[in-house]
Amino acid sequence: MMLVQLLTHTPDPEQVAAAAARLCYSASSIDRLLDQDAAQRQALLEKILALGHHSVLEHASFTFGIEGISRACSHQLVRHRVASFSQQSQRYVSHKEPFAAVVPPTIAGRADLAERYRGLLEEIHGVYRQLIDAGVPAEDARFVLPNAAATKLVVTMNARELHHFFNLRCCRRAQWEIRAMAKEMLRCCRRAAPSLFAVAGPGCLKGACPEGAMTCGEMAAVRREYSEF
Repeated sequence: MMLVQLLTHTPDPEQVAAAAARLCYSASSIDRLLDQDAAQRQALLEKILALGHHSVLEHASFTFGIEGISRACSHQLVRHRVASFSQQSQRYVSHKEPFAAVVPPTIAGRADLAERYRGLLEEIHGVYRQLIDAGVPAEDARFVLPNAAATKLVVTMNARELHHFFNLRCCRRAQWEIRAMAKEMLRCCRRAAPSLFAVAGPGCLKGACPEGAMTCGEMAAVRREYSEF
């Protein structure tokens, strides 16, 4: 089962981003940058998000704990290079008990395929245990483990990169597992910093679908979904 938690973030991330924006747009001295009330801060953040002045968002960072995703999903996640990742090692953490695995809904929903899928996972675990019992180090035995094997990560991104991440991975054309994870991350971010992430989400929230001819064709439904998110 997937679990996404916001472990920590920059203290008052909206205040930090608004202070950086204020420095750019006013003659305010450094010791007065934080002298903004909530309404002023929100108005300034709305302005910079509308202008696309996202560099000031880089001063706020968010750290997530994620577990129960597959290695197939984590391989997609680490393509986002403006981030820091710490992932549970298959070299140092061996699987004496059957390893946890993710079952895609398209397989779970078909009893015959689900049975074969789970049978294969059991067979893989059996081979893995045989290798370990024969003295093969876990770093080599792990070569038989599948993309389905569940993993855990700690992930840190700044707010600007999170906007980019949500733009791509909340899209309905994104792979289902990373899309589900991205939506949970966005939910966490909107609770922690609602003004910073009010317009975050798939690219079609703010204009035409960026997928062009490969669009899902459901832009109205997507906008409705995220307005109620």
